[in-house]
Amino acid sequence: MHKKYLINIKELVGILPEGVNALTGEDLNKVHSIKNAWLKIEDDRIHSFGKMEEIDTDDLSTCKICNVKDRMVLPAYVDSHTHLVFAGTREDEFIMRLNGMSYEDIAAKGGGILNSAAKLQKTSEEELFESAKDRLAQVIRMGTGAIEIKSGYGLTVDAELKMLRVIKRLKQESAATIKATFLGAHAIPPEFKNRANDYITELIEKALPVIAEENLADYIDVFCEKGYFTVEHTNRLLDAAVPYGLKPKIHVNQFNSIGGVQAGVAHSAVSVDHLEIMTEDDFKALETSNTIATVLPVCSLFIDIPYGPFKELNNRGIAMALATDYNPGSSPS
Repeated sequence: MHKKYLINIKELVGILPEGVNALTGEDLNKVHSIKNAWLKIEDDRIHSFGKMEEIDTDDLSTCKICNVKDRMVLPAYVDSHTHLVFAGTREDEFIMRLNGMSYEDIAAKGGGILNSAAKLQKTSEEELFESAKDRLAQVIRMGTGAIEIKSGYGLTVDAELKMLRVIKRLKQESAATIKATFLGAHAIPPEFKNRANDYITELIEKALPVIAEENLADYIDVFCEKGYFTVEHTNRLLDAAVPYGLKPKIHVNQFNSIGGVQAGVAHSAVSVDHLEIMTEDDFKALETSNTIATVLPVCSLFIDIPYGPFKELNNRGIAMALATDYNPGSSPS
């Protein structure tokens, strides 16, 4: 067993009170920390921590010691919503936005997600892996220690599986903690135009069994939004994912409130993400659930849509996460 102590930490930051899983409301204004602290690590996992005056000197003598005097120790950033694997950027769409087109207008003309999918389907798994590996190294250097990465730019069963295999390789080769999300239902492929239900059937029958067999994903996601997938489509796919152990983390309320928050809560979703457009019913559903509200302000900045109501969510005591939505089009940051 590999054991290591960090000692003489000036301040150990990010200590949750015992029994608390998420900070909400006024607790978010408080910094929970220990000054003059130690931290014990066993096999690359935090084992214990405390004040220097309470350290077990006998145990200390058997471990590797790292003296971090005058330095602070705090958690790395956990980025819980990204699209880090992609084949090309979409900066040309910003010219279209400058000329007055909305994100939805661009998507209707084959841009947005469909644009990214067309590029990715032509790109090899090796090329996708190498480019994603470079991006992952960059975000780690900037302070990200754990990251969720979605598929969703394949929009065919083969291309979606290709993306998930890339993410699995990143998991195997990176020291960062990586979680994979299957987002096959990110947009309706052109060949399934007006046949979204048939596309959901294809994902259920052809993608989910392979994902489970090869252990390719931790979560499942759906873009529950007007012009993409309905609440009925969302419920059907999330229900089908249950036997495979895939937990929901879903895109909802980016442009419209159509019941996606309630669908996520009903399926005990880990999170509902975006939330730029919220109704009183949406807030109430989250108030009585354990589902995390994830806000993505960089996306709002880039495509000029409302920001997620962080203060309102916090005032209502709803647990929140803040993520980048890093992707090649609507949040290239």
